[in-house]
Amino acid sequence: MTIKSESESASPVSEAVESALREVIDPELGINIVDLGLVYGVDVDPNGVCVRLTMTTPACPLGEHIVRDAEERLVALSELGSIRVELVWDPPWDPSRMSEEAKRMLGWG
Repeated sequence: MTIKSESESASPVSEAVESALREVIDPELGINIVDLGLVYGVDVDPNGVCVRLTMTTPACPLGEHIVRDAEERLVALSELGSIRVELVWDPPWDPSRMSEEAKRMLGWG
């Protein structure tokens, strides 16, 4: 996951965003969306935050649920300002984006 802030260094806000996104669990797999590699990027600026995430497939029936959960977790962080969660499909997700922990949890490593 890439979190970019105006200072390009980890900030308390970017760390809070990553922590909040780690609380968003894919209901089918029971693994958070960060470790699954579904979060493609996070931009933090003085006006707010924009999160780009994807699903394992465009046909994922839980996409709206996961996006809504991410939005709710971020809204709970009062210091963020405006919040935008964008669902993106390029590049397509593949298992190489998963963390080693996620692969281990799925029995792949």
